[in-house]
Amino acid sequence: MKTFYSPAHLEHAPKLEFERGTLSPAVERPERAERVKAEIERRRLGPVLPPREFPDDAIFRVHDAGFVKFLEGAHGEWAKTYGESDAMPSVWPARTLRERRSGDIESALGSYSFDTATAITKGTWKAARAAANVALSAAEAIRSGEGAAFALTRPPGHHAAGDLFGGYCYLNNAAMAADWLAAKDLRPAILDVDYHHGNGTQTIFYGRSDVLFVSIHADPCFAYPHYLGFADERGEGNGEGFNLNLPLPRYTSWSDYSPALDTALSRVNTFGPDVLLVSLGLDTFEHDPISQFKLKAEDYLRLGERIAKFGKPALFLFEGGYNLDAIGEIAVNVLEGFLS
Repeated sequence: MKTFYSPAHLEHAPKLEFERGTLSPAVERPERAERVKAEIERRRLGPVLPPREFPDDAIFRVHDAGFVKFLEGAHGEWAKTYGESDAMPSVWPARTLRERRSGDIESALGSYSFDTATAITKGTWKAARAAANVALSAAEAIRSGEGAAFALTRPPGHHAAGDLFGGYCYLNNAAMAADWLAAKDLRPAILDVDYHHGNGTQTIFYGRSDVLFVSIHADPCFAYPHYLGFADERGEGNGEGFNLNLPLPRYTSWSDYSPALDTALSRVNTFGPDVLLVSLGLDTFEHDPISQFKLKAEDYLRLGERIAKFGKPALFLFEGGYNLDAIGEIAVNVLEGFLS
């Protein structure tokens, strides 16, 4: 299996996040991707390749041009007033207030974001732009005939909507890859297995019937992102029936996760895709520091095996997962399970 990876992600290293009433060290750290890469190399899963540069139009098909321009220049604007510290929003245009996307940097941050956990650093844009190339390079490999590819994308992407960042995500890697494949006359389905619902991916494809989105995640009644991911969200307009959410309770173990996976793959099978994109979140692990599922390391082998039995080319994209001691092992377990 080919893995695509860019060291540009190392320049995106947020120091702090504000979450659950506490200012604490950021959990979305460069070590996450580095540990997965090291385990891929240790277990000789296949070559680790640099991405090629893709033109901006692949991004603009998914993301608003003004939003992309904002991300590219946000830290520079922040630094003019606040120095080289990480940029983080502190006010939002909630009901009765006006959006000011082209206003001062604090107005723009609030207009384009939805949480206080996703800082913009000096290296964020470079890392996010490189992650887009990683995702698109892996998609290109699938289109060229590879049966599987792994996009070691960091920062992650599934919380980013067309004009909104949050959840440690800035550009939506899975959405860009799926849209690029659809533009090449392939039929993509996205299976999101992150603990947190992929609200950004859902939003991007909610009105479309050419890309199926299926997500297995913690119930937003208690889990981030709180405002999307409910079972009654099925798509709208042309996209009605092409969005499936399978929210699960706290402390879900493999015995309860497995039937949800069967339901998800059954819906994917009905859709009949040419390629399955897997938003590979690993924060379903029993010892993840910010999540509450109970999957064990060996369960990720089973996950990969079940996806393989679907019998279609698979593009895996790295999303969440924050236990640094286990993340390399469980990520590669999924990939090895698929290959076996």
